[in-house]
Amino acid sequence: MGHHYETQVDVAGGFLVAQSFREEFREAWFDPEYWGDRAEPVTKGGRGSAWFISCETGALVLRHFCRGGIPGHFIRRDYVYAGADAVRSFAEFRLLDTLFREGFPVPEPIAAGFSRRRLLFYHASLIVRRIPDARPLSDFTSHSCVATWRAAGLCVRGFHERGVFHADLNCMNILVADRVYLIDFDRGYIVPAGRHDGWKAANISRLKRSVKKILVNLSPELREKLWQAFLDGYDHG
Repeated sequence: MGHHYETQVDVAGGFLVAQSFREEFREAWFDPEYWGDRAEPVTKGGRGSAWFISCETGALVLRHFCRGGIPGHFIRRDYVYAGADAVRSFAEFRLLDTLFREGFPVPEPIAAGFSRRRLLFYHASLIVRRIPDARPLSDFTSHSCVATWRAAGLCVRGFHERGVFHADLNCMNILVADRVYLIDFDRGYIVPAGRHDGWKAANISRLKRSVKKILVNLSPELREKLWQAFLDGYDHG
């Protein structure tokens, strides 16, 4: 079966774009300044490098790939170029495309791009369709939100059963809308069959640290109640 997207790569960079957007797509879409007032910075998460985009074909999200932590202060957008197949936005686009077409709750990928910088580096960008009315799991912090956390656990379990490794599983990358979604699959991949399941427990441990850090102002009792609801959904559905 053929791809549902088109690829174009040359010495200066390249892009992938969904066939449904091929006619209207422009590489300028990766520049928030192109959109003017139609680009609104994402204030939650995104490291200041994501924008909500309003366009004729619907609401989109543009994200520039940026480093976090101490490296981000020095080489914020530069990644070492090792060929188009290794470009991070391309890898995330392809993973999202696979999961979206299999019916998993992920954003629909629209376009991915990269541009070469000097001899060794590149900058990367990704555009996905915005999930309507979505809020991060970290917004659901009352006793009445137990069912939402249980649904989040069930959602993550489904990805793990498919063998999907999420490199940054935290409660900002779990969105709640008409159902529970996972977003931001940078460095994510499908684990080869037969590999030991230890990566799943490590994924859940990472999420637990995120819950403790981001929900630090909750009472320990409530935080534990919500976390146990998540585990109940993950373990039992």
